[in-house]
Amino acid sequence: MTAGDGDDETGPPEEAFVVPDALAGQRVDRAVAMVTGWSRAEVQAIADRGEIEVDGRVVAKSRKLTAGERVEVLGRPVVAAPLGPEPVAVDVVYEDPDVIVVLKPAGLVVHPGAGHDHGTLVHGLLARYPEVDAVGAADRPGIVHRLDRETSGLMVVARSEAAYDALVDALAAREVTREYDALVWGHPENPRGVVDAPIGRSATRRTRMAVRSEGKEARTVYEVEEWFGQPEVARLGCRLETGRTHQIRVHLSAIGHPVVGDGAYGGRRPGIDLDRPFLHAERLAFAHPVTGEPLEFRAPLPADLADLLQTLRA
Repeated sequence: MTAGDGDDETGPPEEAFVVPDALAGQRVDRAVAMVTGWSRAEVQAIADRGEIEVDGRVVAKSRKLTAGERVEVLGRPVVAAPLGPEPVAVDVVYEDPDVIVVLKPAGLVVHPGAGHDHGTLVHGLLARYPEVDAVGAADRPGIVHRLDRETSGLMVVARSEAAYDALVDALAAREVTREYDALVWGHPENPRGVVDAPIGRSATRRTRMAVRSEGKEARTVYEVEEWFGQPEVARLGCRLETGRTHQIRVHLSAIGHPVVGDGAYGGRRPGIDLDRPFLHAERLAFAHPVTGEPLEFRAPLPADLADLLQTLRA
């Protein structure tokens, strides 16, 4: 995850403490917020930058603390440009006081970032659900996972802090099912398979990701759903077991079957005219973060992808 933009950060603060019994079992972000007086969102952004250590080792914001451990905060809150509501259409599939499930169209950026200060899904969420502003990280309120700009499909958003914490933990524990429809070039040798290869930032093109030995663990499970001969492509069902940036696109390209329409990873080829990757988050399932009720959602292919499949079948 990335930190908020800004240039008001100064030198490291004198923030270090030994975990007392009263804070044992608390998450790092919650404990640091209580000790420093900073907001949870500010502390989470610091942790996401790798600037919180416990006993000398960088830790994640969700890490639970033990009495007697020494916590050091090596960064300060960054003053980011304030977010605000904007009239961005949001297709809501489900909502309750704790979670929102949305159907994101291709072309919509999930949260503000470089070159996308306005018109994101987050801006639309803030217009419809102002309370989301206080949930999670300040630069991406409510967001617990995301889809690439040109990927369509289902996303869950946290509407309460309790839901945010529980969903982040569930994603880390691989308890959220995320399944995608993909169309790839070529015919995979095996009709079912697992791509288990670490992913990190490309050494040559910093805006892209790549399979790298020093990257983060990444696993994608796939199964061939349909074969096509002219041109030779295959429709896959893919399930994420981890959630790295561009994971499915990078993994399928790495095994020689890039996603059709994906110009970044070798998927733009003659024979099929598609101006975005054929990738759609079609199924999302998880236990409700507060009630524990099982929830499952499906989203059919959008028209551009469904029409292409019909053409191939014909």
